[in-house]
Amino acid sequence: MAARSAAAVDGAMTDLVLVRAAQDGERRAFDVLVTRYHPKMVKLAMRYVHNASDAEDAAQEAFIAAYRGLRRFRGDCAFNTWLHRIAVNCAKNVLMARTREARLTSLDLPRGDDDAGFPKNLRELETPETLSLTDEIRRIVNTTLETMPEGHRVAIMLREIDGLSYEEIAAATDIPLGTVRSRVFRAREIIDRHLRAVYDGGLGRCARVRATPEVAA
Repeated sequence: MAARSAAAVDGAMTDLVLVRAAQDGERRAFDVLVTRYHPKMVKLAMRYVHNASDAEDAAQEAFIAAYRGLRRFRGDCAFNTWLHRIAVNCAKNVLMARTREARLTSLDLPRGDDDAGFPKNLRELETPETLSLTDEIRRIVNTTLETMPEGHRVAIMLREIDGLSYEEIAAATDIPLGTVRSRVFRAREIIDRHLRAVYDGGLGRCARVRATPEVAA
């Protein structure tokens, strides 16, 4: 395991070695994969969304989905082929969300002092049943942010609430661009994992809400 862990953080290692290390719990191995394929995934998403900010978000969502489903990757195809399919689906989801936004006004959530910058994609809720979940979703997000490492919390808030680009965040915090992307990815993954307790799609743009008796009551 020690040998694999050491190899996992080597950018010269093959995708499969990095995937196996990540499946064994070596998070740095997946960070290498994110760094390796991030530019390609953004470029791929741009073919669908034609917007740099949306393309960045689609790429991030693709990596979150890939990380979440990594244990199901058996190596039947190349990792980049598998990731490509996920990224295409995420880019299409962004397009669907944009089309929906053109037809519908965003849900107007009740605002308190701490809600002024509630992340946009957490306001994209579609049906009346979601009204009963907004308080629970807000509570989960705020609680998760409070318990998150400071560097991750700052990065995700600058990205989702202040709307800064990754480059702007790097300049504002004097942190390398790759580190910013990694922190935003980790923060989204943490929020996504906690949100799935009540919201089937987590941070996914085309998610459906899970109506549970505990939340709906």
